[in-house]
Amino acid sequence: MRKLLCFTVIITVLLNLPVYAENFTVDGEMSSQIRFEIQKNVTVTPDVKTMTLSFVSPPSFRSPTFNQVISDFNIKFSPGPQDKKRYTDKRGNQIVSATWKNPRKAIDARLTFDASNTTTLKTLGTHAPFPLHNIPDDVRDYLKPTEQIQSDNHRIKKLAQKLTRGTNTEFDAVQQTLTWVVDNIRYVTPPKKYDALYSLESGKGNCQNYSHMAAALMRAVGIPVRIVNGVTLKKSFNIDREGGVLTVKMGQGRHSWIEVWFPDLGWIPLDPQQTAMFVANRFIRVEVGIDNNETVNDGRLRWIQSKGSKGSPATYETIGADFSDDRVNIRGNRESYGPKNLLLCPDVKAAFKKVALIKPPPPPVISDEEMVKLRFNIPFIFGNLEFPENIDFAFPPTRAVAKGAGSFEKIRDFYVETAEYVTTKLTQYAQVFVLKKPVKLRRIAMALHKFGGDGQLWIDLYRDGRGKPGDIIATSDMIDINTMSLRPGYRWTGFTFEKDDITLPPGSYWIGLGYTGSPIINWFYTYGKPVGPTEGTRYKGVYESDWSGALSYEFNYRVTGLTVQ
Repeated sequence: MRKLLCFTVIITVLLNLPVYAENFTVDGEMSSQIRFEIQKNVTVTPDVKTMTLSFVSPPSFRSPTFNQVISDFNIKFSPGPQDKKRYTDKRGNQIVSATWKNPRKAIDARLTFDASNTTTLKTLGTHAPFPLHNIPDDVRDYLKPTEQIQSDNHRIKKLAQKLTRGTNTEFDAVQQTLTWVVDNIRYVTPPKKYDALYSLESGKGNCQNYSHMAAALMRAVGIPVRIVNGVTLKKSFNIDREGGVLTVKMGQGRHSWIEVWFPDLGWIPLDPQQTAMFVANRFIRVEVGIDNNETVNDGRLRWIQSKGSKGSPATYETIGADFSDDRVNIRGNRESYGPKNLLLCPDVKAAFKKVALIKPPPPPVISDEEMVKLRFNIPFIFGNLEFPENIDFAFPPTRAVAKGAGSFEKIRDFYVETAEYVTTKLTQYAQVFVLKKPVKLRRIAMALHKFGGDGQLWIDLYRDGRGKPGDIIATSDMIDINTMSLRPGYRWTGFTFEKDDITLPPGSYWIGLGYTGSPIINWFYTYGKPVGPTEGTRYKGVYESDWSGALSYEFNYRVTGLTVQ
């Protein structure tokens, strides 16, 4: 999930002058009634002696910004287990564990419950000082370093101290930390590692990395943070703002975020990829712990098999959510300063340092006469290039981990299919790319998956028209839908522009997908804005002229051609 959407915060500076922070201030409420279901199927191998499957019963939770009320929790197994127990672990998670002896056929689990979720975005007040003092004993565990949250590492400690130097309130320290995380970590999945130090060194990670990085920086300066595991739902919501709407959407699947302890507010949820001081009511809170090595019980599969056996049980999981009622009334105002990446926060009254917004310099201007003289001989590739290519999200590659002689486990994975259905007859989508050098364009590729249908696809290349698609520059060659594979997963689909000999000076350009017939095509997207500007992903109705809708994520695209030395 990346560019922190922070429903921005009104704060009061030490001089008692009003200051507005972090890109967007947002207020309003979201309330939903959700019927939630997880179905998990486990196939077995002949040599399995015992198999144990566990889930966590999601708790009701209350905070000043996010409330979750759970009812009618039920879990059914088929065939029934020989042993079933419920227990509460040291973090307060309520775990249901079922065990089968010598299972000989597939095991099905069906977990259901109702969730009444509300996100309330109104002015918060906190007087919590920084550094914190007199932290209760039951909260102190969430200050400890771990293998994944290396808050005792000298590099992390040095950075945390630098970010919070001169801050006098906990809210200020949290915001300074989040601003750094959202501007310096790029969302990729799957990353090579999931710990905070890897994220610091590589600048990359998925939701686990964002959580561990934010937690490490805050714990390093004495702010208690706990890790939350749960599920995000794919139902989007709009933030009304001047000039159009901002549409926020997550993929449907397992997710990791954090809760920060304030002495006068309690535990406050936030998503270091996306929000500060709240999470949207599209989040289902399930399990908490000191890090993601500890929050492993929900969807955990363990088994013992005969020595020398090969193969492992395969799992298939589907997550469903039916919104019987959904009411969203959110308003947002864009501010002139904050991090360079999008961050959303509710109103907060607390001492807070104004963070200057540093805009990148515009691309250089090259005249037509100069363009003609340039020699294009250097290969060029640019775009939002990293995505889980060819992954079957129905059967993600969950690794079996050896836990002893003949003992293994598989825990929940964080593969989430983030994609938009872009061949609807009602909505058009466009993605910006910004060239800092002149380019002789050859091809543009999109990360697409075909689900069916027929017809043809092409790309329209638009000029920039004041931050939105303007006039069409060129159209690519067409691709027949029948030439695209139906196999699971997303992969690059390339569109060629070579017949037109297009040379693009530095500047902003827009990619739009055109089609005929009735294709069913998804375009993969990445949380946040890993490459382009915050307003660089747009949509509009097919009968509308203004691309007034903006999206909180960035589509995966690849531009190739030749450039100059």
